[in-house]
Amino acid sequence: MPSDTRALILESVRKYHQEVSQRPEFVPGVTPVWPSGASLVEEDRVALVEAALDMRIAAGVTSRKFERKFARALGLRKAHLTNSGSSANLLALSSLTSPQLEDRRLRPGDEVITVAAGFPTTINPILQAGMVPVFVDVELGTYNTTPDRIREAIGPRTRAIMIAHALGNPYEAEEVASLAEEHGLFLIEDNCDAVGSTYRGRLTGTFGDFATVSFYPAHHITTGEGGCVLTDNLVLARIVESMRDWGRDCWCEPGEDDTCRKRYAYQLGDLPPRYDHKYTFSHVGYNLKGTDLQAALGLSQLSRLDEFGAARRRNWRRLHEGLADTPGLLLPRATPGSDPSWFGFALTVLPEAPFERYDLLRFLEARKIGTRLLFAGNITRHPGYLDQTFRIVGDLANSDVITERTFWIGVYPGLTGEMVDYVAESIREFVAGRC
Repeated sequence: MPSDTRALILESVRKYHQEVSQRPEFVPGVTPVWPSGASLVEEDRVALVEAALDMRIAAGVTSRKFERKFARALGLRKAHLTNSGSSANLLALSSLTSPQLEDRRLRPGDEVITVAAGFPTTINPILQAGMVPVFVDVELGTYNTTPDRIREAIGPRTRAIMIAHALGNPYEAEEVASLAEEHGLFLIEDNCDAVGSTYRGRLTGTFGDFATVSFYPAHHITTGEGGCVLTDNLVLARIVESMRDWGRDCWCEPGEDDTCRKRYAYQLGDLPPRYDHKYTFSHVGYNLKGTDLQAALGLSQLSRLDEFGAARRRNWRRLHEGLADTPGLLLPRATPGSDPSWFGFALTVLPEAPFERYDLLRFLEARKIGTRLLFAGNITRHPGYLDQTFRIVGDLANSDVITERTFWIGVYPGLTGEMVDYVAESIREFVAGRC
C-alpha cells in the first residue's frame, strides 16, 4: 500500500476515534458503572487498524515482539502468547506432563493443590489432564489460602501447586514457592488477575515455574481475547512452545524453513531417517496460538501498564475509604507485605447483617452499578463438579461463606472518581436504611 494512502487511512482512524470516543457526562442511576472493562485509547485503535492494513492475521513478527516485551516487563526470560488466559492455564499444566521431564513429569492420578474458591479455568486443566485437585480453603478478607493450609494438603501423590492471586491480591508467594521447592513440587502462579502486583517487593508471576496471564478485556491489559504463559526455565519454555504449536518438534517461525540447518538430518521416534523436521511431533499438543492482530493491540496496551495499575490502586483506596466502618460488611484487605494491582473490590456480608447479599445486589443493579460474584465460590458445589474426583483437606467453611455472601465491584481504570464515590454512597445508603 502506498505510504501516503496508509498515512491518510491512519489519520482518518484517529479522527474517527476522537469523534466516537467522547465520554458522556456521568448521570448517577442512568450511566452504567461496570465492574470491569477495557481502557482503550486512540493509539489502540490505530495499532489494530495498522496491523489489519498489513494483513497480519496469524501469529508472526508482532506476536514475537509482544512476547519479548511482555517477558521483559515481568522480568522473565520467555513468554508465549496464547488465544486466552484459560488456554494459558491448560498449556502450563499440560506442559508438565511432557515425557521430556522424565521422572518429574506429571501423570494421571497425580495430585495438584489448588483452592476451591477460584475460577474454573485454574481447576479444569487438572481434571482435564486426569489428575486430582486437592482443595484447600481461603481466608476471608484476603480471599487467598495460606502456606499452612497448603503444607497440610501435601500427600504422597502431590506433584504441583496451581493457585491464582485472588482479585489481584497476592498470596504469600515467596513462602509457597519455598514450600514447593522443599517438597519437589511444581508451582504454577495463575497471575491472570494480578499483573503488576508485588509481594515483598517482587512482581507476582516470578515466584513459580510458570506464570499465566489473561488479556481478556476485564484484565490489566487487553488483546481482546488472549493470554500468555511465562517462565524463566528454558526447558519448560521449549515444551510450552511445542505443545502450543500442535506438539511439533520444529521451532521455525511461520513461513520459515530450516532455521536449524538440519531440517532433513534428524531421526526421531520411529520415523525414517531424513524425515522433514517441520512435520515431526514430539508432544500431543494443541493449537493455542494468538495472532498478530491481538499482539498489536497488546503492544499498545503494554505501554500503559503502570498507568493502569496506578488507577486500579487509586480506585480501590477510594472505595475502601468511602466504605470504612460501614456496618454489616467485611471490607477487603491486602496480604501483608504486598502491593496489589487490584482486579476488583470484594465485599462479604457479615452473618449479623440485617440484610442478605441478594438484596444488596438487586439494589445496586437498580442503580446501574454492576456486580460480580467471587467467581465459583466453592467449586465443589457446582453441578459440573459433583461427580469429579477430588480431595478436600480441612473444611471449606470460608469458601462456603464466599458462595453465599461475597461479591465484588469494580476498580478498573475506566471508572472515574465520581463513579467510585457514587458506588460507595449507594452502598452506605442501602446499609443505613437497614441498620
